[in-house]
Amino acid sequence: MKIVIIGAGEVGFYVAKALSQENFDITILDIDPEKCRRASENLDVIVVEGNGASPKNLKKVKVSEADYVLALTRVDEVNLIAAHQAHTLGAKKIIARLRNQQYTAPDSILRPEQFGIDRVIHPEREACQEIVRLVRHPYATLVADFEGGRLHMIGIRMKKNGNQIVGRTVREVCEINPDIKFGVVAVVRDGEATVPWGDFVFEEGDIAYFISRKEKLNGVLEVLGVPVEVNRRIMILGGSKIGRSVAEVLQNEMSVRLIEKNREKASIIANNLENTMVVNADGLDVEFLKSENIQEVDSYLAVTNNEQTNLLSGILASHLGVKQSIVHITTTDYQPFIQEIGVAAVVSKNMSTVNTIIRDIRSDQSETSLFSMEEIGVDVVEFKPEPNSPVTQKPLQDLDFPQDSIVGVINHHGQLSIARGNFQLSDEDTALVFTKHTAIRKLKKLFTAR
Repeated sequence: MKIVIIGAGEVGFYVAKALSQENFDITILDIDPEKCRRASENLDVIVVEGNGASPKNLKKVKVSEADYVLALTRVDEVNLIAAHQAHTLGAKKIIARLRNQQYTAPDSILRPEQFGIDRVIHPEREACQEIVRLVRHPYATLVADFEGGRLHMIGIRMKKNGNQIVGRTVREVCEINPDIKFGVVAVVRDGEATVPWGDFVFEEGDIAYFISRKEKLNGVLEVLGVPVEVNRRIMILGGSKIGRSVAEVLQNEMSVRLIEKNREKASIIANNLENTMVVNADGLDVEFLKSENIQEVDSYLAVTNNEQTNLLSGILASHLGVKQSIVHITTTDYQPFIQEIGVAAVVSKNMSTVNTIIRDIRSDQSETSLFSMEEIGVDVVEFKPEPNSPVTQKPLQDLDFPQDSIVGVINHHGQLSIARGNFQLSDEDTALVFTKHTAIRKLKKLFTAR
């Protein structure tokens, strides 16, 4: 499959990184020489320097032969023009990143399909959805749904008091709780990710990622000693697109306060959000936060357009006693380290966009990448075993399975089961596999008939 990526910024770079682990012919086109150099030095892809909206450059990277063209620059107009040119030249499918949501509004004069775009992704909308999930699950550092919402994956920081896990192996925890079916699919310790097998021992401070059926989630939380809480009061720092969108979604189910430093902007937001209390103030003012009883706030969301402000205010809010702090960042490289310094959860509109793009592209493959935890290098991949493939011949525990991979869930005709070592797959099953990027090629061989 040939993929042309226009734009080598954070989104383009990480999409290319995720896809380059496999057998794709990837070409990146960008006008910025520094971004081109970064991609050339770090990725196994072809990099071409030039304007992505130029027909000459698009012909040079052979978009006419492309199965996918991804228009991912930071400028909507460049993405629209590049998409239109690529469509005219014969690209099969085009995905475009557009920040201005008016392009997809019902009354829009210009429609994306007029430019040959098959799929539009709005980064702020993707980030908003992720933040809302976290607010509704305040005990988690990450929340993701699979199988139409029937499966939940949650990230939980391990604390010694109150849970049955710290100091025990994965196998022991499963044996102690035979009635609560869950899988442990990744653990981050000191910034390094591990895909844990049965003999892995949990330690205090680990961020562990669990998967379970929706109806079993409360049982998993009980094992972890995590109280099931409902958020009632949230404070949003920043009247950005993300901040306004989150407030609009949650203002009718929670008490929402939005803090905006710019007086004129705060006034406009207050007129548009009837059930949100908008306060014109500096969110980094400690005395102001104390006067707002920050310690009584359930969730504090730092979503200004300045990621340094978000980081500092998120740490400050945590120090002042807020139950859950969520910060938005754009520099993806920061993500693995931020949770180590006291912030409950980190959201990146760039990574939310990356995950959506990868899901779309994988939907045409024999295996589907449903989610990419790029910050820790773990993908969630759906595999369908071919008849007589190695995984259909032996139980999972007897296979030469990559150490950096684990089967989390098996779907048999719609019936979901948490995988165990004695399970044996059939060609009528679908397996949800949690894996490091480097193990995907070996996994393919196990699921392919020889």
